[in-house]
Amino acid sequence: DLSFERFLNPMRDELPDIDIDVESARREDVYDMVLSRHGDERTGCVAMIDTYRARAAVRGVGKALGLPEVEVGMVAKSFPHISARNLRESLTRLPELDGINLPMAQLELLFRVAERLDGFPRHIALHPCGIVLSSHDLADRVPLERSANGHRMIQADKDDVELLGYLKLDVLGVRMLSSMRHAMDEIARTTGEKVDLERIPLDDELTFEMIRDSDTLGCFQIESPGQRELLQKLQPNRWEDLIVDISLFRPGPVKSDMITPYLRRRAALERPVYIHPDVRPALRETFGVIVYHEQVMRTLAAVAGWDLTYADHVRRHLDHEELVPGFREEFLRRAAERDVDAEAAEKTWDAVAQFASFGFCKAHAAAFAVPTYRSAWLKAHHPAHFMAGILTHDPGMYPRRALLDDARRHGIPILPLDANVSEPGYTAEETPGGEYGIRLALQDVHGISEAEVRSVLMARSERLFASVEDFLARTSVAKPVVEALAHAGAFDALPERANRRGHLYVAMTTQPECEGAQLRLSLDGRMTDHRPFPYVFKDYTDAEVVRAELEVLGLDATRHIATFYEPLFRDLGVTYSRDVWRCRADEWVMVAGVKVSSQTPAIRSGQRIIFLTLDDGTGPLEVTVFESVQPRVAKTVFHAFAMAVWGQVRRTGLKGVSVVAEDVWDLTALHRARAGGSLREVMAEPAQPRSPDRRLWHASPGSAG
Repeated sequence: DLSFERFLNPMRDELPDIDIDVESARREDVYDMVLSRHGDERTGCVAMIDTYRARAAVRGVGKALGLPEVEVGMVAKSFPHISARNLRESLTRLPELDGINLPMAQLELLFRVAERLDGFPRHIALHPCGIVLSSHDLADRVPLERSANGHRMIQADKDDVELLGYLKLDVLGVRMLSSMRHAMDEIARTTGEKVDLERIPLDDELTFEMIRDSDTLGCFQIESPGQRELLQKLQPNRWEDLIVDISLFRPGPVKSDMITPYLRRRAALERPVYIHPDVRPALRETFGVIVYHEQVMRTLAAVAGWDLTYADHVRRHLDHEELVPGFREEFLRRAAERDVDAEAAEKTWDAVAQFASFGFCKAHAAAFAVPTYRSAWLKAHHPAHFMAGILTHDPGMYPRRALLDDARRHGIPILPLDANVSEPGYTAEETPGGEYGIRLALQDVHGISEAEVRSVLMARSERLFASVEDFLARTSVAKPVVEALAHAGAFDALPERANRRGHLYVAMTTQPECEGAQLRLSLDGRMTDHRPFPYVFKDYTDAEVVRAELEVLGLDATRHIATFYEPLFRDLGVTYSRDVWRCRADEWVMVAGVKVSSQTPAIRSGQRIIFLTLDDGTGPLEVTVFESVQPRVAKTVFHAFAMAVWGQVRRTGLKGVSVVAEDVWDLTALHRARAGGSLREVMAEPAQPRSPDRRLWHASPGSAG
């Protein structure tokens, strides 16, 4: 029931978009293939003009005015991604911007000049996906330059390229495709099974059970808080339901409240309404609600007698206000000629005009639903391998910390960084108990380069490392990176006597020029060190281990950071995420956790609402912060790493729950206050975080920060 006329018909006077989704890790390979196939002289990449917005304008003007770089950087990072022209307005509208530490006169000058840069060209850059094909040498027609990766780049953006009449391909690198390929490669490597996603059943009950439970972190298109809430309500049980879900969760349908009538009719809480019998075939699958562009076309065609070509022409121009009256008059006239009741025709037109700009192309939604289902199938049947893929290629909206914790909650062991085992990316590895765990990756070590990773792999292919000195002698890894590896525990499994602090001592004190004299070959060919070990070091505490992981990897891999706050959680009476669903609607609760994400999407009411996701180690929890409380809590919400929230439970289904915030506190401040005996006083008012650029480990109890 897909309509070809939606993409190409005699009334379309422009070429259709040609989008090709490829694995992001192989996008350059596809570029090279296209360019070599058609010839370097007849192909080129599209450019784009990067323009000044708030953050870039503040940094650029601050540098030009000679203001302190650190302070200017903090000011720039305090702003959301907004237009530069809104800088001064934002200071009064966004409470989280309070407390910028620059003199008012300097701020006034900085913002006044920065606002004038809004929209000005900043530099030319390579378009992320556009390739142009030509029948002649591009150098004869358009200005060219070489991009950083060596490809010829047209000094024109995508719109200018189309006006020039060139054929444009959009080669889109999709990280989820690389993630799924990585997962399938890991399955084949560890089990010998060759998974063919083209042949998996589309009605797998385990997969749909997981989707209905909204256990979809990491899954394509259905992992966001809003999507997981919609899944709870929709309860998909077939592949076609995913097409509807993806189509409904778009800005237009959300803004126009198309979701509510669809869900009520699907659940038989109200009867489907068809404005006219002729539109029933087009709208039956969505219970009378217009969801897809194709339904708009078929509805227009059914009532007015147009063919699908002209119906698509009308659909595409319904956002042109000057054309709408003429289309409406023609539609009503043709409906009358077909003996359609005038009132029904009026209602049909109003419905189409209202929803046409909000609908979504069903063909696109179906194309999205394929990787959506496949990613969910992989998570349901091969969770460790799937998580290794998404942790390596980072395809979604959540940081690796949240994905790693999701793996932990699914019982997947997290295997530590190991200089003798870890690969560039995350890998699945069978544990002694027969289950599969996830081995941490070298790519996440702060400061390590691709060349240094290759050096480790090359040296390791000859023989495994026997000591830190052996590692230093046989690799070209910089000493600061070796120290970071030791700090994160990459040498803990080496067959020598030192603990982590001892390994760090060796990494810090071994001098490169002395390494050759200090090492010799043992009988089995391994490098050994016979220097007397001068100290017995106390091993890292649990808190130091987690802090080291955060410093080096940006991950709390050994245990969730929230576990260190358990005594504070008990004192606060925190309700854990896993238990909130048992609470009654409107019940007051205290929740707490590490911030996973925060969003301020456009809302139908026009209000500014902050949607916040916290993780307390038992699962993610959604928190809603309305405008009325933002003046006193927004700064904490945006700048604190971990926080406690007092609010009311909002229920959206059997297990669909969130918390509407009334007060928010910086969890680090509460931890310090508890240690100092002043917890009650600090909680009298919401605490403010120390600095908007707090480093990750400052939120770890026991840290110096």
